[in-house]
Amino acid sequence: MDNIREYFQFKELNTNFRTEIVAGLTTFVSMAYILFLNPTVLGAAGMDKGAVFTATALASAIATIFMGVVARYPIGIAPGLGVNAFFAYSVVIGMGIPWETAIAGVLVAALIFLLLSLFKIREIIIDMIPEDLKIAIAAGIGMFIAFLGLVNAGIIAKNDATLVGIGSLGAPTTLLAIFGVIVTFVLMARKTPAAIFIGMILTTIVGMVFGLIDMPHQLISTAPSLEPTFGVAIAHLGDINSLQLWIVVLTFLIVTFFDTAGTMIGLATQAGFMKDNKMPRAGSALMADAIGMTTGAVLGTSPTSAYVESSAGMAVGGRSGISAVTTGVLFIFALLFSPLLTVVTPEVTAPALIVVGVLMASNLRDINWDDFAIAAPAFLIIIGMPLTYSISDGIALGFIVYPITMMATKRAKQVQPLMYVLAIIFLLFLYLTMH
Repeated sequence: MDNIREYFQFKELNTNFRTEIVAGLTTFVSMAYILFLNPTVLGAAGMDKGAVFTATALASAIATIFMGVVARYPIGIAPGLGVNAFFAYSVVIGMGIPWETAIAGVLVAALIFLLLSLFKIREIIIDMIPEDLKIAIAAGIGMFIAFLGLVNAGIIAKNDATLVGIGSLGAPTTLLAIFGVIVTFVLMARKTPAAIFIGMILTTIVGMVFGLIDMPHQLISTAPSLEPTFGVAIAHLGDINSLQLWIVVLTFLIVTFFDTAGTMIGLATQAGFMKDNKMPRAGSALMADAIGMTTGAVLGTSPTSAYVESSAGMAVGGRSGISAVTTGVLFIFALLFSPLLTVVTPEVTAPALIVVGVLMASNLRDINWDDFAIAAPAFLIIIGMPLTYSISDGIALGFIVYPITMMATKRAKQVQPLMYVLAIIFLLFLYLTMH
């Protein structure tokens, strides 16, 4: 036990096993909603919900345990909200690409991410894309997720006169979703640990009481089979054979790459891990996510990401990798609770999507709105995602306009060569998707 304490630097971090285990449990409960939300989102793309549930739990467990043992950070990893929406609603539903091909695209992006982590060239790529555009991508995904939540809740609906409008607020299912939104907002405002998860539980209970949600037949069972999704990504690697699909791979990579890096840096700063403005063992931490993404693609789930909910565990004292190991082990135990998938309806998950959207939109404050040449492409990314119902289209609009506005203000030399290349690629991408 002393060797374990020494390896995980208990003395330097002023922590102990009890604190770390409680922190790991807190982080797990705060993240647990993804076990039920991810199958719902990917299920919309035609994937088997049971298989996605199992893949989500296993990929999260493997990546989070690796994060704890190798990188030694109290950070949980699981399939990310936003990129799963891009997978389901933009790629599969929007572009009409089969989910089998899309999951192969995730695997290709994961392998590239793995190589970038191995050869430590992450910093080079991060530096080439302007900070404001990276921030805009995160904020835009937040807007898109919130919009999805409002639509799933029935609060926003299609309107022939104005494209979108207020939905039927008197419908019982919409009222249930509104209840969930209000309860979750209140819990979040009061800084209640695991607010999103508690909000989902309370909404489900109320739905059952009023007969809007069917009671589950059982609480515990063996984990659903992975057969419908396992290895599909490998079998369909040959499908990645067009510019459109390579753009999809690139978008998976960009979104996951910067979301993970930004979240990890934010959490490391909050916990006081940063030294000389650098995150120690950053390579190992990114490797954990790359492994999670690769494993997840093979098992059958969308890209993984570091979870900001890990801050809940840090808030109760989690500082070492033991916290993450605890979270990872709990994801394995969670495999027993798949029957609860039947009670997680769109009305139950809608509040979680809206709240995560609010949290991600907080990135807006860091964009340089005073410089129009930067503000305009950033704005197009943010507003483009929900209005085009596509994360990739939003990114394309901003990345195409950015070199133009920079050249117009005689700052062409400040634009990295990669940005000119991406502008041309995204221009071709939009042309191809229109024809």
